Amino acid sequence: MRISDLVASYILDMLDQSNGNAEIRRNELADSIGCVPSQINYVLTSRFTPEQGYIVESRRGGGGFIRITRIHTDKNSALMHIVNSIGKELDYNDARLMAENLSSAGAISEQCAALINAAAAERNFVGLPKAAANTIRAAIVKNMLLTQI
Repeated sequence: MRISDLVASYILDMLDQSNGNAEIRRNELADSIGCVPSQINYVLTSRFTPEQGYIVESRRGGGGFIRITRIHTDKNSALMHIVNSIGKELDYNDARLMAENLSSAGAISEQCAALINAAAAERNFVGLPKAAANTIRAAIVKNMLLTQI
């Protein structure tokens, strides 16, 4: 398991145990997992975003902490929020993480997440300029999510 997956799993477990609210100390978490603090930052900025249903607040300094709150919304609102946040372009890694997070949250089925991953895969866009591929991928993923509402 990659360090980023381990950190994300640890944070998700904390959120599950504390009804969707968790406070962490970045350095303490990094020491307990055996990684550098910047890896904690990477996971927070890539997997715990408002588009993925989280609010992250941080306070710096000696008594500093990072507070993560899971936003509770109904399935349709969450999906519409994601569709609206995609924008005009979407790369494969973001599409994959989005599908994984939506599936984990129960907003889409695992089968739907697998279909999104298959539709968004790089192999489907071979020969296209990257910008064109990302534009087409965004449209496809948006339309697939809209079918779930």
